[in-house]
Amino acid sequence: MPQFYPAHTPRAADAFTRGYLDCAEWLLDEETDRDKLRGWTRAAIRQASDDCADFQQANAAALARYEEVTGRDMESAGMDFWLTRNRHGAGFWDRGDDACLRELTDAAHAYGTVDTQAYRGWLYLYP
Repeated sequence: MPQFYPAHTPRAADAFTRGYLDCAEWLLDEETDRDKLRGWTRAAIRQASDDCADFQQANAAALARYEEVTGRDMESAGMDFWLTRNRHGAGFWDRGDDACLRELTDAAHAYGTVDTQAYRGWLYLYP
């Protein structure tokens, strides 16, 4: 039986980036054989870390407010960043009606979409 909770996110990543990559892995295509996954490529980790750091820096005040109004942590915010930038059916906009959530939604949409692909056991991100 495939593992439900993602297992391949680097431990050294900050909470926001861990949430982001965990969400990306959790939403892999159902045909992906999760038992054969080795982990994220270095390039994917670097890309995710750069996007997440940039998003956090640019939206620090809105993210602080996000924690306050939703009761969620930065790992959840990372998940919401993945969901929102890729225009899934949940994300920042789905957490309430505070202005910070609309601000974070708009900011995430500006990053455009990114996809995940498993190839020969490695997880890749590509625009």
